[in-house]
Order: sequence, then structure tokens, then C-alpha cells
Amino acid sequence: MITKVTGKLVFLGDDFATLAIAPMEYEILIAEYTRRHLQSQLQRDVTLHTIHYIDGNVTSGGRLTPRLIGFLSTPERDFFELFCSVDGVGTKKALRAMTQPVQDTAIMIEQQDAKGLSGLPGIGPATAERIIAKLRRKMPKFALLVRREAPSSEPIRDSVIEDTFQALLALGHAESDARQLIESTLASGGKFKDTESLIQAIYRKQFGG
Repeated sequence: MITKVTGKLVFLGDDFATLAIAPMEYEILIAEYTRRHLQSQLQRDVTLHTIHYIDGNVTSGGRLTPRLIGFLSTPERDFFELFCSVDGVGTKKALRAMTQPVQDTAIMIEQQDAKGLSGLPGIGPATAERIIAKLRRKMPKFALLVRREAPSSEPIRDSVIEDTFQALLALGHAESDARQLIESTLASGGKFKDTESLIQAIYRKQFGG
């Protein structure tokens, strides 16, 4: 299983990137969101977190082709695998649909925004409803992803953020409220070494302490 590839980005197509890793070059399928972030990285070394799968169906007379799909981070890869697990989605449709940050799509699923989801390429109303039904309870950790500020930066999702989210739920906050409290506090630019310091900052901000 190939889970991560690092090499020089020598070509960027509409739906794939070519990485040179001497003495070979690898063609890696990518989503539109990934492509946009790689545009400024041509001829530079980049790292993609990958899924290795076999495409094709020998029973219908076709051939089996090994392929790689690349993502900017492991959370994005994890989200993609969940997305593909929904009936009627699959690899190609999931790649087409990933045109925006994973955080935004996760929030739509969490908030049961079927209209917003059905606006994604290849995702109609019926598929949107199936996505929400199967994945809504699995979205909080993806909805908490902090947007990358630069193409080479890694989204932040450490145990401090996730543990704080769970602590806020235990304190009686709704999922959407807990997420908004965390996001607004992180946006202040502070650095939090543990869950306790982040929760204290959240309540100082909320109550003006």
C-alpha cells in the first residue's frame, strides 16, 4: 500500500499531477481543490498523502489498472474514504465533488444542508440525502479542520482541538455551538498547549473575562 509520495511536481493537469521521483514519474489523480493548491508548486518538491487502488473490471472484458489518488493531508484523505463509502458515490464522483475545503463540505453534512451538498459536481439531491444519513455523525472532527493559509501548510487537527470539542459537548453545548466557540477562539491567534488552556480561553472570550 502506497500511503505517501514526495517528489518534484513536473506537470499539473485538470485532474492529475505528475511527480518525478527518480528514476520514475508517477501520475496521481487529484481533486480540483488539491489542483488549485498545487498550481504555485510546479517544479518544487511536494508531498501527497495517497490512496492506492485498482481501477477496472475484468469480468466485463476490461483491464485492471493500478492508480494513485493524492491529497494535501491525511484528514482530507480520511474524509475522501468516508465520502466514497456512501452508496452511489464512488471514487470518480467523490473526486469531482471535492472542489472546496473539506471543512466546508463537512459542515454542510453536519448541518444537513442537502441543498448545498447537491450543488457539488456530480452530487444530486438523492445522493446528498444518503451522504447526510450515513456521515452526519462522523463529521465533527472534519468540521474542526483549520483552513490552510498557504499551499504548503498542513491543516491543524490535533488532540487538543478534538478533546476540547468533546469536553464542550459534555458541558452541554450543541455540536455547532462547540465548533463555533473553538473556531472563534483559534482565530484570535493564540497557541494552546492543552485542552484546559483552550477551554479557559473560550470562556474568557465568551464572558469577557
